Amino acid sequence: MKKHLNDFKDFAFKGNVLDLAVGVIIGGAFGKIVSSLVNDLLMPILTILTGSVSFRDLKIVLKVATETESEVAILYGNFIQASIDFLVIAISIYFIIKFITRFKKKEEVVEVVPVVQEDTLSVLKEIRDSLKK
Repeated sequence: MKKHLNDFKDFAFKGNVLDLAVGVIIGGAFGKIVSSLVNDLLMPILTILTGSVSFRDLKIVLKVATETESEVAILYGNFIQASIDFLVIAISIYFIIKFITRFKKKEEVVEVVPVVQEDTLSVLKEIRDSLKK
């Protein structure tokens, strides 16, 4: 039991798991921001441009409501709204990852190049010293 507890502790407190937890929390907050952007800024503009009342109200009624039964309809306006949400999130994440990757590449080059030169230089010195002997 103690071994399992230690294994779980090692797993749970590794950097990758903590990074994932932070990513999920930030992703949830980012999703709310993008939903607000789409619902409160983009959709009203698209509604005016298309002349429609609201995308959420767009539907195809399959069965009209009666006193005893409710309406059956295909709510394609909600689908359009969700698709626009997805596109905005996907485009935003693409540009954020592209921005972060640009900086990571520069950092890696700066860190890796001096280490490689020092290793090469030390190996060459060893070869030179052994040739002198």
